[in-house]
Amino acid sequence: MQTISVPELVVPMLSAFAISAVTGHFLIPFLKKKKATQTERDDGPASHLKKTGTPNMGGIMFILGFVVTGCIFSMRHPEFIPVMILVTGFGLVGFVDDFIKNVLRRSKGLTAWQKIILQIGICLLFNLYIRHFHGVTMAMKVPFFPDVTLHFGYFNIPVMIFIILATVNGTNLTDGVDGLLACVTTAVTLFFSIAAALIGSPNVSVVGATMIGALMGFLLYNAYPARIFMGDTGSLALGGFVIGIAYLLQMPLFIPIVGFIYMLEAISVIIQVLYYKKTRRRFFRMAPIHHHFEKGGWSEVQVVAVFTIVTVMLSGLALLGI
Repeated sequence: MQTISVPELVVPMLSAFAISAVTGHFLIPFLKKKKATQTERDDGPASHLKKTGTPNMGGIMFILGFVVTGCIFSMRHPEFIPVMILVTGFGLVGFVDDFIKNVLRRSKGLTAWQKIILQIGICLLFNLYIRHFHGVTMAMKVPFFPDVTLHFGYFNIPVMIFIILATVNGTNLTDGVDGLLACVTTAVTLFFSIAAALIGSPNVSVVGATMIGALMGFLLYNAYPARIFMGDTGSLALGGFVIGIAYLLQMPLFIPIVGFIYMLEAISVIIQVLYYKKTRRRFFRMAPIHHHFEKGGWSEVQVVAVFTIVTVMLSGLALLGI
């Protein structure tokens, strides 16, 4: 079985951390100068109003950390390439949307159809690459049934597109509290990195370690009180990363367990919208659900701590299901 030495894990992680952290030092004043800043909703938690004017589009930091490091180490660890396709692809979609909203000051950004068409194109490119260059099948391992896989035949690609878009939408909705998405995704990434080592895919562990390093560099500036937000640039890119690494391991069915917070955030919005349309009342104090807890008196630090702990515990449970 192929193994990875400690330096092969640590060097990419530290490289991504350094690139992400140094980028933040220069990016924050640049975004402030360009007035690429956040405008908070008046109906949101009162504590968020002071965040107006905080630079957005900070996802550039960890995308650069991950992609630059990935390019350097991809010759030895080719699993970087398909994941970078999703990270850069979805990151660019988010960047264009952020640029329209935060720099050009057009409130709507990309239309829903524009986003969907671009995202489906990225999904198809990813699918083409992993099947033809990595030999990854679309069969998916079933949690807690190690000898069972699901294969949808002709429906593999539609199912893949649905899973990718659902995951990316979930990560996008999770971003709304200082450090929340970065911390939750760090825990999810740690799970997939450990899983990769356990099932004999150590190169994927290197990919995971690199993103963990990049996110740590970002959290230097994004932990409460945040000096920069990741924006759709970062939240969409992280969704692409999570699903990319999951598909390389044939483990997208583990995402509802380890990515429970993503799913909960998305479901809370669906419930809120449907319930309001039917009753003209709100089911939650505010959606996504992290705002519900904030309006109930939780601090941002509490939300991040509890949601991250839940993710870590569910990741431990998922390890038993490999």
